[in-house]
Amino acid sequence: MPNNGLAKKILVSSSGRPISSGIDHSRDAEFDEADEKNKAGQLPDPSGYKILIALPNPEELTEGGIAKTKASMDLEELGSITGFVMKLGPDAYSDKKRFPNDPYCKVGDWVLMRSYSGTRFKIHGKEFRLINDDSVEAVVLDPRGVHRV
Repeated sequence: MPNNGLAKKILVSSSGRPISSGIDHSRDAEFDEADEKNKAGQLPDPSGYKILIALPNPEELTEGGIAKTKASMDLEELGSITGFVMKLGPDAYSDKKRFPNDPYCKVGDWVLMRSYSGTRFKIHGKEFRLINDDSVEAVVLDPRGVHRV
């Protein structure tokens, strides 16, 4: 029987004999791709003057190479001061009195923001924030190495 490049999933009993699951796994790759699209579709569209920010994943090792605990990484993520601009609300930076020059940031920028600012939430284990357009402090080219003091 040809493999067609797809690995067949085989269940094995405790005695080592193959057991047929009766499940056709030939379309698993299609479902994985569809699942990723569904996850991306769960990102909210910011309303008003809000900005959707994705937080960077915390480093798993210290600068000295020691593995950080999950609690330490969670605390670092909670107090993060950098984020990636995912979406802008329809009214973000539209008030010319408050923002007489250009907007502070655009989609695709890494920004510096106040620690603990905005509405925090997680989607599939990834933390995001909705912040006000005036909460952006600066745009940074590379967020690595930028830490809260």
